[in-house]
Amino acid sequence: MSLARQIAPHLPLLRRYARALTGAQASGDAFVAATLEAIVAGPDAFPQDLDPRAGLYQIFHRIWSSALVEVDQDEGAGVGARKAQERLRRLSPLSRQALLLTTLENFTVQETGDILGRSNDEVNALLEEAVEELNLQTRARVLIIEDETVIAMDLSDLVSDQGHDVCATAATASAVAAAKRERPDLVLADIQLADGSSGIDAVREILTSFTVPVIFITAFPIDRLLTGERPEPTFLITKPYSPDMVRAAVSQALFFESTSPVN
Repeated sequence: MSLARQIAPHLPLLRRYARALTGAQASGDAFVAATLEAIVAGPDAFPQDLDPRAGLYQIFHRIWSSALVEVDQDEGAGVGARKAQERLRRLSPLSRQALLLTTLENFTVQETGDILGRSNDEVNALLEEAVEELNLQTRARVLIIEDETVIAMDLSDLVSDQGHDVCATAATASAVAAAKRERPDLVLADIQLADGSSGIDAVREILTSFTVPVIFITAFPIDRLLTGERPEPTFLITKPYSPDMVRAAVSQALFFESTSPVN
């Protein structure tokens, strides 16, 4: 099988991961495009000792790391570019990359080490550091938009166990009113709600009143939602989700919200 066919099925997942690192789909896609260009230019450099998906992510991280280093060393880079890259570096330290790779992307510690160029011990230390960061995180008020009672209860428990407050759990009909009333710090919204309506529509209406980070939960192929257009999710969780996946998504979404934007 050709290399292109081996890596093609994994591109939507890489786009999701890149979105998580950069905070915007357009920025994430730029790094994914650069990754593919590097592979096309030097296919022999693609790691043959790794699973194709892990190899793809390893190349991505080479591009990611080299981009940050080049900006740091290039005194002639524009001020805007330097600020943008500085923000990316603050948003995505190795501990967060390790956390996302193991929880959101479901890589093993060994695979994560291969991707990041770190030993298993170093990856485990990074994960411990990430957990410490989560424990220090500011408590947030979370709105859950979900019609399925069992799923809503599960999400509520996960969010509460993380130290956050669930300010409301709403179905489609009451979600917008609940958001305007509670002004949550974060929204978790199912894409396809039980009454056949779309969580995207509810979020779109909410965002006309105020800005809030959004985590979408979906059983759909994620590539259908990575458009770079509003309402752009801060994060995407696919069903069936794991507790660690939800915790990592909530933490990352709130981290982006608490980071001052580049002027």
